[in-house]
Formats: sequence, structure tokens, C-alpha cells
Amino acid sequence: MSRFAHTPYDGSKKPFTVGLEPLDLKEWIEPDEFLIAHLDEKERLIADPSAFVFAAEANTETAQREVAELISSHLLVQFPELYACDADGALALQGTDKSIEFSAGVEAPLLSISRLVQEDLVLMRKGEDGYRLVAASLCFPSSWSLAEKFGGSMTAIHEGVPDFNGHRMGQMVQRIFERLEADKPVWRLNWSLYTDGDLHHPVSRLHREAFSLPEQALEQLYVRVEKQTLRRLPESGDILFTIRVHHDPIKNLLEHPDGDQLAQGLKAQVLGLNEDQLAYKGIKAHAHVIGQALDAVVKETA
Repeated sequence: MSRFAHTPYDGSKKPFTVGLEPLDLKEWIEPDEFLIAHLDEKERLIADPSAFVFAAEANTETAQREVAELISSHLLVQFPELYACDADGALALQGTDKSIEFSAGVEAPLLSISRLVQEDLVLMRKGEDGYRLVAASLCFPSSWSLAEKFGGSMTAIHEGVPDFNGHRMGQMVQRIFERLEADKPVWRLNWSLYTDGDLHHPVSRLHREAFSLPEQALEQLYVRVEKQTLRRLPESGDILFTIRVHHDPIKNLLEHPDGDQLAQGLKAQVLGLNEDQLAYKGIKAHAHVIGQALDAVVKETA
């Protein structure tokens, strides 16, 4: 999959809406040319206790194993050129030293399977106050922290998201979680802007100097797109939420065949956000400069 794999800012999606669509399971997991680099970064983060990228409640082991089995089967069927079972029955990424075993007591199954896919994996379970985050391997968050959100309800997880809690969007998401069927997975996209290409972003850490001139913004900005999927686990009834991060330098739009249209679409969405939405994305003070930087792409590619 090439750069700019998903472009929800091209006008096909509206920011701060649910925007769910039926998911073709053939497109559930998305390995690309960055697979090994992303998995190496996961290993670095998993080994760093301060990163806090995995947590699970004690009674989630069975559901975790269900996730691991579903993803393992999917990888072997959809990507036989990448994944195989070795002589000992371990799932391996071919041509590398990366392999995992699911022997009881070796490692949490959700963590193990997350070592072989670029997606982050989040397990949601129905509780008294709605669905709660009960287990997650979250190496590549976009401005949120597993340490803060672990165990939280949908309301707590989305605290601060404009027009979510107490609004129609939050109510719609609750209904979707309640009604999601095991054989009808769904997916959605969202975007954000950062001033570096780091995958691990528990906080946004925008470098303000990048916005001093449109030329600098064009050089330093990355558009980060999350592909999110929801799938009901047929045995446990829990919901698996996957997050696949794609991040592209804005300057690469200069070489994209549709770069001018994508730049215009992203500019329209940035300038169409209200103040609360701009603040949530961390770009309230920089929207004008971002617009100028995207104008430069249009002029250069015209």
C-alpha cells in the first residue's frame, strides 16, 4: 500500500461524525512496506515500562485468546506470503526472527498477536455503564493515554471530544456498540495533524515553531489518518476495536498525482472546523498558516 493510503479529508468523510461503513474482512488488517519498521517500534515500546502500552483486566484471557486466534487465522489466509506457522506451531513473519507462541501462561494473547500486526488492538466489554475498555495493546495512540483511559467507559474515553458526550454522536455510538453483529464488522477513518512522524503520540506535542511560516508548516507537518474497525467477537460477545495508523508528510502531496485536490480538501476541512474542534485537534492557533501551506501545494502542482 502506497503513501496516502486513506484520505478522508478529500471530501468523502466529514470530521467529527461517526461515518461507519461495512467492513470487507479481506481489508481488515493492513500490512504494508512499513510492517517491519512499525513492529520494531512496537517492540521498543513494549520493552519500555514508562510507555505503558499494554494493560488487561484479569478476566479477559479467554476473549484475548479469541482475538489472537481470529487474527492468526486471518493472517495465514490473507497473507500467506508474509505469515506462516513454523515447525513448532508458532506464528511467524517469514524472513524475520519475529514469531509468537500462544502457550498458556507465556504472555497475554492480545499482546502476543499485537507484535505481528501494525494495528493496535483494544478490547471493549459491556458493563453497567456501557462498554468499557478492559484490555489493550496500544503502542500508537493519537493524543490519548492508555494509562488514563484503561477501564473507562465510552463516556470517560471520549471526554473532551466535541459534540460526543450528551450529544447525538455519542448516543449513536452507544447504539452501534449495542447492535453490532458478529458477522457485520464496520470501519471508519479520521485525521489529525502533527509536526513529526512519530507513531507513539499519547500527547500531541505540536512544535509551535513549525507554524511560524507557511513554508515551514509545509516542510514539517504530517497528516495522520487512523483506520478504525469494530468487530463483535462471536464467542465472548466482546468488541474488538482495531486502530491502524498511516502518517504522511504534507510535502509529499507535491509529488502525488492528486496532490492539489487532496490539499484543497484538507484545507477546506481545517478551515471548516469550529473553535472547539480546532482546539481538540490542537491546531486552533495555526489554522490560517496550515491553510497557506496547503495553498502552496495547490500552486506548485497546478
